Amino acid sequence: MGQAQLLWLAWVAVWLPGGEAKTIRGGLSVAAAKTRAGQALARFQFHGDSALLYLRINNVATAAGKEAKLHLFQAQEWLKLQASSQEYSCKDKWSKAQLIMNMNSTEQNLTLSQVPYPDTWYVFYVDKFTCVENYENSESEDVQFELVLLNPDAEGNPLDHFSAGESGLHEFFFLLVLAYFITACIYAQSLWQTIQKRGPMHTVLKVLSTFLLLQAASAFANYMHFSSYAKNGIGAPFMGTLAELCDIISQMQMLYLLLSLCMGWTIGKMKKSQSKPLQWDSTPTSTAIAVIVVVTQSILLIWEQFEDTEHHNYHSHQSVAGGLLIGLRICLALSLGCGLYQIIRTERSTLKREFYITFTKGSVVWFLCQPGLVAISLMFRDYQREKIITIGVILCQLLSMVLLYRLFLSHSLYWEVSSLSAVTLPLTVASGHKSRHHF
Repeated sequence: MGQAQLLWLAWVAVWLPGGEAKTIRGGLSVAAAKTRAGQALARFQFHGDSALLYLRINNVATAAGKEAKLHLFQAQEWLKLQASSQEYSCKDKWSKAQLIMNMNSTEQNLTLSQVPYPDTWYVFYVDKFTCVENYENSESEDVQFELVLLNPDAEGNPLDHFSAGESGLHEFFFLLVLAYFITACIYAQSLWQTIQKRGPMHTVLKVLSTFLLLQAASAFANYMHFSSYAKNGIGAPFMGTLAELCDIISQMQMLYLLLSLCMGWTIGKMKKSQSKPLQWDSTPTSTAIAVIVVVTQSILLIWEQFEDTEHHNYHSHQSVAGGLLIGLRICLALSLGCGLYQIIRTERSTLKREFYITFTKGSVVWFLCQPGLVAISLMFRDYQREKIITIGVILCQLLSMVLLYRLFLSHSLYWEVSSLSAVTLPLTVASGHKSRHHF
């Protein structure tokens, strides 16, 4: 699969719907409130003793005439209410809200002072027509509003737009971008010179470097989105989408690289030509497997984006698409791990065995980090899961990249192994490329 096809598949992500902002503007209508049995406005994880909901209404008279109200439910209580076998009437259901705000003034504040630990709250719009059957009034004027949801900052003032599940991610992406910048200043020139020499590591290093560039672009786009979000609660939706796009393309590239390399061992181990300087296995069988798996992952990634419209590179995988992605990664890790284990077990050369083991570690870490972190996150509260998955996956994938870079730039391991026997490696080294290049 060429880069053009990969880019075309991933570009679909640009057209996915944007994430839900925590500063929400729009119109509240009778029709929407009736159709959805109460118009859902927001989902937010409040924390602390001074969390705040700020509401501004443009046409107060219209809201007062409709007896418009905001109903706030704790997530656990709302889910219990929805799953209850007892049949509640429409009015009884809304009467069980933990907090109710009457929309009868231009600007209103509602302080949530009893949040002992971070918890998710749902905000619904309900008016006097919501529970009225067979009511139709297409000429009813919408209530124009602005809703701002705030958590206390470090000083206890309700000025933080981030929910409890997002707190700390802004600082993390800043440190990540800074780390990428410092690393680029130190290693970029040497790496570029190595790639320019077009040695036997040329193709692999290009793909690994492209992956890191895309990951760095994704981190920078996320940082820009969160920086804007911290100021206005809306962020920069385009930057959030761009971050997801860069991540999807990089994941597809890396998956294709690892599959192609591993197929060189597990399918075409002894059938590789020594006339080419360095490339992964490209037999019809291995290429077909790699393309099918990459396309499958691409479809699942895009499907998952549709199911969860908030801007997250690493979702909590609570949807069907997320579950299938986890299953795919586990299956790939098991199948490739078993194939590589058979080769490691039968390999007599200590040096070559060390090469295979290092490559296996890098591949398995990349495949299993997300399923493993999703499983670990289940032991924590909802507001901690996104941060555990996001930060953990990024760090684990960077660890995998470090292992692979060291492996293919190693003067004492890769070069010696490739000189000993090119035909048993996933990458072949022609006799015209025996000279060593320095990183």
